[in-house]
Amino acid sequence: MIGGARCFKFANTSAAVLIAVSTAATAADKVVVPTISMPATYERPGAGEAVAPAALDRWWLRFDDAQLDALEDEAMRNGPDALTAAARIVEANQTRKAQTAQTLPSGSIAGTASRQHAYDLGGDTQNIAPISGNTDQLGANFNVSWELDLFGRLKTQRRIAASDAAQAQFNIEGTRASLAASVADTYFQIKGLAIQLGDARETVRIQDGLLDIARKRARAGAGPDDEVDRVASGVSQATAQADDLDAQMQAARRQLLILVGRGLAPDGDLAVSGEPPAVPPTPATLPSELLSRRPDVREAEFRLRSQIGTAHLRHLAVFPTITLLPALGLAHSASPGDSFIPPSTVIPSEIAANEGFWTLAAGVNVPTLDIPKLLFQARAEDARTRQAAIAYERTVQTAYGDAQSALTSLAASEKASGELVEGEAQARRAYEGSKRRYAAGLDDLTATLTTEQAWRSARSAETSERIATLRHTVQVYKALGGGWAFSGGAGS
Repeated sequence: MIGGARCFKFANTSAAVLIAVSTAATAADKVVVPTISMPATYERPGAGEAVAPAALDRWWLRFDDAQLDALEDEAMRNGPDALTAAARIVEANQTRKAQTAQTLPSGSIAGTASRQHAYDLGGDTQNIAPISGNTDQLGANFNVSWELDLFGRLKTQRRIAASDAAQAQFNIEGTRASLAASVADTYFQIKGLAIQLGDARETVRIQDGLLDIARKRARAGAGPDDEVDRVASGVSQATAQADDLDAQMQAARRQLLILVGRGLAPDGDLAVSGEPPAVPPTPATLPSELLSRRPDVREAEFRLRSQIGTAHLRHLAVFPTITLLPALGLAHSASPGDSFIPPSTVIPSEIAANEGFWTLAAGVNVPTLDIPKLLFQARAEDARTRQAAIAYERTVQTAYGDAQSALTSLAASEKASGELVEGEAQARRAYEGSKRRYAAGLDDLTATLTTEQAWRSARSAETSERIATLRHTVQVYKALGGGWAFSGGAGS
């Protein structure tokens, strides 16, 4: 037997309720992402060099250092931060799909099966219809729920899901950008420490030579005894400095091994040697490009977009919800019965029935008495949206400040490095002249060692500033939004 039923639910609402709903819809102000007027240029000396977005994505290639390139690639493949980021990307994509799927029609197939056995407890009866026996029932239903998106609620939910996914994506890209910067920064730090450690050990050698000379002079009566103590103190300080630099380098190596995913490898597994690379030209970018390149700015933008959608959804909650509820079903039943064969024969038999049915139904839900509460919640969500807008503007301002500070620090470091290069060259020429005079017998060993010590100190200072310039360059690239796979359409 096939039958059809149509069920419609209607909520009786007054004219006042309809007016309240209309008023709530009008109150749902459309908040947009604020347009921020960025400065035309950065307040820094020099125009810099134009850099394409692809060059900013893999800015470490501009240092032309093969070992750095290999370490960056290894970190992106095997580093714990990179592996975590890859897992989070999968999570964000699947979460978005799940949230989007919730806005689609839903339904499930449900089946039931039962057997009931009955006993006749009344003794000998004269009933024609049997009392005892098995009754079997089978059933299957396919129920569907489909909300009609007349007011844009489902569309808004999908937009919120997309914004949340984009927000997570840019947070992940920020992690990868920080990883790239950390690898380069630690690598250059190790380079500088290796050079400084070599100079510190040479300083120890020089101080040992001066101490030996001071002792010989004291024994010969040509110098005071306190001179020996003064030089010996210098030996101790130089030795302590060398030990401290060695400890710093070992710690930096361990940190770099962890970043690239080799945290359990011995320190000797990472040999960093050679002179630091040259500092590449400063990229010439506009402040407005921070809005499209900085992962933290993009993350804040889509956080605001998500909050705007949530606020809009709160306003739409006062509208009726109309849901279609179609269904299909099959049923089978079998129970004990009797068959009558005229004129007087009755034999036991089974009574079975099979039927299919369909249902067309619709439900309407009007939140009549909940409208005041929903309006209060919507206004609270509006306040949270304003807070998100302020947070977005603050993130943009912080990004501009980071870029401005990084560029200013780099310019100052480049200037100081140039001055120290000249000072190191002068100290080296003085040492070479003293060495020639000592070889010719015109100068003593003390003067030669003293000039060499001055040169070593100048060289160490120049190396420190050169490494600082490289590290400032890394911070500039990071501040400008470099180091992540930029995609202009991401999250749109």
